[in-house]
Amino acid sequence: MKVPVSWLREYVEVDATTAEIADRLAIATGEVERVSRRGVADVDGNLGLYRVGRVLEAGKHPNADRLQLCRVDVGEAEPRQIVCGAWNFGAGATVAVALPGAVLPDGRTLERAKLRGAVSDGMILSEKELTIGEDHTGILVLPEAWEPGTPLGDVLPLGDEVLEIEVTRNRPDCLSVYGIAREVAALFGGELRLMPGAEREPTGEETPAVVVEDFEGCPRYIGCLFRDVRVGPSPAWLKSRITAAGMRPISNVVDVTNYAMLALGNPLHAFDFDTLGGGRIVVRRARPGEEFTSLDGVLRKLDPADLVIADAERAIAFAGIMGGLDTEVADGTTSVLLEAANFEPGTILWSSERHSLRTEGSNRWEKGVDPYLAPHAARLATELLLELAGARWTGDTDVRGDLPERPVVSFRPERANRIVGVEIPEQEQKDALVALGYEVARGWEVTVPTWRARDTTREIDLVEEVARVHGLEKIPFTLPLRSAMDGRLSRDQRLRRLVEDSLVGAGFSEVYTLSLAGSDPHPGALRLPDPLTSEHAVLRTTLLEGLVRAARHNVNVGNEDVALFEVARVYLPSGDELPDERWHVGAVAAGGYARAKGALETLYGALRIEPRPERTSEQFLHPGKAARLEAGWVGELHPTLLEGSWGALELDLPTLFAQAREHVVYEDVISYPALRQDLAFVVDEEVLAGELVAAAREAVGRELHEARVFDVYRGDPIPAGKKSVALHVAFLSPERTLSDEDARVLRERIVTALAERFGAELRS
Repeated sequence: MKVPVSWLREYVEVDATTAEIADRLAIATGEVERVSRRGVADVDGNLGLYRVGRVLEAGKHPNADRLQLCRVDVGEAEPRQIVCGAWNFGAGATVAVALPGAVLPDGRTLERAKLRGAVSDGMILSEKELTIGEDHTGILVLPEAWEPGTPLGDVLPLGDEVLEIEVTRNRPDCLSVYGIAREVAALFGGELRLMPGAEREPTGEETPAVVVEDFEGCPRYIGCLFRDVRVGPSPAWLKSRITAAGMRPISNVVDVTNYAMLALGNPLHAFDFDTLGGGRIVVRRARPGEEFTSLDGVLRKLDPADLVIADAERAIAFAGIMGGLDTEVADGTTSVLLEAANFEPGTILWSSERHSLRTEGSNRWEKGVDPYLAPHAARLATELLLELAGARWTGDTDVRGDLPERPVVSFRPERANRIVGVEIPEQEQKDALVALGYEVARGWEVTVPTWRARDTTREIDLVEEVARVHGLEKIPFTLPLRSAMDGRLSRDQRLRRLVEDSLVGAGFSEVYTLSLAGSDPHPGALRLPDPLTSEHAVLRTTLLEGLVRAARHNVNVGNEDVALFEVARVYLPSGDELPDERWHVGAVAAGGYARAKGALETLYGALRIEPRPERTSEQFLHPGKAARLEAGWVGELHPTLLEGSWGALELDLPTLFAQAREHVVYEDVISYPALRQDLAFVVDEEVLAGELVAAAREAVGRELHEARVFDVYRGDPIPAGKKSVALHVAFLSPERTLSDEDARVLRERIVTALAERFGAELRS
């Protein structure tokens, strides 16, 4: 929510500076992301160089067909000659002028210049150059004949500070300038003025026909009818305000609806009344197969669950989200029906998500707008339409169902003190609640204001209100007392921590990467229906892309010996609406396959699992340096992914943990000595060393205490297409000391098994 400070101060009188307001709001209300300055800078007399000017003469530049040469009175002894590229004005026009030396809103310093041989001693400004609107097609012609030389800041809002506030989902009341003003008044003890909007009386007796068929989706609908409307540009002050608040000026009628929404928080909509079939409004659910074209020009196929605004013939708007193209207010509109309604949050949220359509209005409705706010918004918009569009208010209709009662919550001041940890006098607690709009009766029965009815339902909610108004910054930081502790880590949690500790011990650093990616190798990866950016459109099915991106960034900033790992969820297609969320561990490290294999063996060793890799090929791994295990893969990254030699692995933790032994059983390893021997076998090139180890274990059984590969050799005298694989074995019995004869028998079992299965020949 962008809140222009000058607009805020119209609603609340407080002595605090903008910085003080921002600091207090950040603690008590919502995160203030920044305080920005927009428009003309008020430093070193800069505002004095912006003046009202009167064009005395205007004609074609003698050396340029597209330029005007003007003489402009800016309140000095002699007029200034100014060259201008716009042609939407002439002699007698009142204009905005910047004099040489002025710093423009975009940071440029204006200088006296010569353009096509003619001196330009200043600049005639457009509304976009002043940042009070978006129009840059012509200069800003001021509506009144103000005296030349009048400081421009006296008649136009040239600059303002803007609070940019991140409003939490439970505080829709703060999605308005008045809502923030209410907070500021309570936090600083300032005076909150009455809601804007003067009471007016209609000049006719027309009653717009409004029918609400679904009071659950639309508890209230106010329709105000205006005749003799003159659609045109909004005045500069209105354009400036809604531009500073983050919206684009369109026309006086549309800008009025947006202004009222920004001011009070209740979205409004204006229909061209003459385009409504039957001259009536019907609030209902969409009919099967119904369609309508929204204001953005998209043909929308409606769902029967969508709440729509219709006329006597067809749907004309998404309720609370966006109006229709056929009924929009245009330049020729003379009759306007103003909608000030209240819509149920869930209905708007589901329709917005279903159609991937979010607007300023839907953002407010889905959070829950005060159901009693509609008439106030209608009153403010009515006042502005009468003043700015010359309209006549000829009648209105207010159709309403059962609006919710205000909650009443019992409150105990002593409990608030106990929870907050600070002694706050009862009168101060009452004053804090009253300042926020609560009514406190005898016995501390607190009636919640309508704009907080969805959020404040329990005593603890009131304690929070007291604490934040009293001053959260005054409350000391303390740790809660703990007299007992229940619960413990689950098996999976313990094993995940063991995985993390093992990789840290192997020299890896933990990283956290985004769950959303721009693309994913899995063809069925789930795509978001309405991604914020193209780079965050798919739920990842692998950790590899994020790890590679993190490694590349570290290399680019000059880090060496990069070794990163992540333990996080991936989202695999399940065939249902929701994905299958699986815990994975992934790692990437400089050093190639050997580094990744070492990390894998460390990890498996910590979990007391024997890795049994098999040769594989993956598009993202280097050919010949890739292995697959039951839980995942390990290998060397293909050089097209990351320049240099990089090892990587990714394992599915549930599969891995299913193999882990939770309880280690003691086995005697010292009572009897082991007999150790080295055996070398000549096998075909395609035989995997791991297969030889597995076959040896299977042939000998428990008495083969250890078996590992310690050398692989190719070359003379080994024939081509063959390799020599050397195994180190240790024979051990828990019952007796093995003899040389025992070792010979066990060795022969290995030799026979490998010869039969792989054609292995024992080297002498």
